[in-house]
Amino acid sequence: MKIIVDAFGGDNAPFEILKGAEQAAQELQLDILLTGDEKRIVQIARDQEISLDRMEIAHAPQVITMEDDASAVLKTKKDSSMARGLEMLVQGKGDAFVSAGNSGALVVGATMLVKRIQGIKRPAFAPIVPTAGGCAMLIDGGANVECRPEMLLQFGIMGALYMEKVMGIQNPRVGLANCGTEAHKGTQLQHEAYALLQASGLHFVGNIEGRDIPLDGCDVLVADGFTGNLIIKTYEGVAIALMDKIKTMFGKNIKTKLAAAMVLSDLKKMKKEFDYNEYGGSPIMGVAKPVFKAHGSAKAKTIKSALRLTKQYVQGNVTQEIADSIQV
Repeated sequence: MKIIVDAFGGDNAPFEILKGAEQAAQELQLDILLTGDEKRIVQIARDQEISLDRMEIAHAPQVITMEDDASAVLKTKKDSSMARGLEMLVQGKGDAFVSAGNSGALVVGATMLVKRIQGIKRPAFAPIVPTAGGCAMLIDGGANVECRPEMLLQFGIMGALYMEKVMGIQNPRVGLANCGTEAHKGTQLQHEAYALLQASGLHFVGNIEGRDIPLDGCDVLVADGFTGNLIIKTYEGVAIALMDKIKTMFGKNIKTKLAAAMVLSDLKKMKKEFDYNEYGGSPIMGVAKPVFKAHGSAKAKTIKSALRLTKQYVQGNVTQEIADSIQV
């Protein structure tokens, strides 16, 4: 399996991207096609002693920054590492594409270059979040701030397939993000989406309030992109604040430090469960070939995790499963 990786996407590119790609190539037995400035990639790999075994490089001199307009991938920066990677995916030179770069540009590029699966209204970000029972998918995480009810239905279908094929959850529970659990709560969008999801044949468990998301209320949380992005960013902020508080509490004095030593393994386990680097990336669900968005501040660990999930996505044939499940 060959995965195309944007070597210059993200705040910590290219070093962390190259390091993560090296780890994935060695540990996951993947072939990787890097896109970006070839001279810089080779120089950094040499200087940092990063092995490029099982890797190829496709030269792309331009970089799409986080400040660039989303349309840059189609207009002003057609020779960027992101645009070149998406083009090579379309050409069949890789099985999937991973980038930690500009989210808006990646969605535009995936939609306009890779194209949507026939029948899909809009692609959606689908990040994985930790819960008391393990993890859940949030879809949409911010690609579509305004949605129609039929889009939310498709999000539920795509999310359920991903959780079954990639995360191994049989008959995943699908919930609808809302301001109350009662069926009459929410706006017209939630009312109509509720009815569609209830009649869909999915394992629909109804409306999910914000407090029930981390308490394992469902396996797939369906939301419009505006709501979903608020949820995911709040999730990340609370997790960071909580871990900082715990670290401060256990570092106060000798007594608390001794207590920390006694529960150190449990603390490390909890930190790992709430670390977004463990979940790697968010698939852009609904496009015709696998495209993954890694976190903008991705470290090597994040990239390796993103490549692991991408490999499972390809092996699960999720794109074709979605195409077969959508009625045109």
